[in-house]
Amino acid sequence: MAGQRAAGNQALEQQIVAGLAELNIDTEPQRLLAFVLMLDKWNHSYNLTAVREPAQMVVQHLFDSLVMLPFIIGPRIIDVGTGAGLPGIPLALVSAGQHFVLLDSNRKKTRFVLQAVAELGLANVEVVTSRAEDYRPVEGFDTVICRAYATIGQILASAGHLCRPGGQVLAMKGQHPAAELAAIVPPFTIKNIQAISVPQLRAARHVVSIDRMAAHEPG
Repeated sequence: MAGQRAAGNQALEQQIVAGLAELNIDTEPQRLLAFVLMLDKWNHSYNLTAVREPAQMVVQHLFDSLVMLPFIIGPRIIDVGTGAGLPGIPLALVSAGQHFVLLDSNRKKTRFVLQAVAELGLANVEVVTSRAEDYRPVEGFDTVICRAYATIGQILASAGHLCRPGGQVLAMKGQHPAAELAAIVPPFTIKNIQAISVPQLRAARHVVSIDRMAAHEPG
């Protein structure tokens, strides 16, 4: 049994290494693997994700999170509706110089995220249990990330206040969200919609980049 587990973990590590190379991310795979194994272990009791197989967690959660890395700007990032720490934990693991707030209203899920942050030694992560609408930080964020959270209109209504003027909101979508774009109104403006490829995943993905205009810009 121990031998099978070790072989399985080695296969997962090799899978992660291959994905990191495809994503052009230079980092060691061990802590990313440790996160996947924690997620798999806790998922048996806490039902954190519908994805049950660790190899699929690597693709649908790890790679699907890390693919957002090139779009992040600034030192302060918030992951709204983080759930089981996605995409916040994978991004924080490869971005030691940036501070991440992982926000979710589900205490069961933030309990897992807190444990994962502690076990992984993530000093650059803060976990907050709150609804986005109710969270009022002293300072806004450079990048607000929303993955599998809501429509663009709902994202801006509930979490737009978390983005500082001059910052950005990143919304991860599957198909091109043409029907949602009309909800982007001042002080927000569409910056870019980028089709992206997730390693080992055959599914459409788009990152919608939305700028919040600086205070001096006309609305």
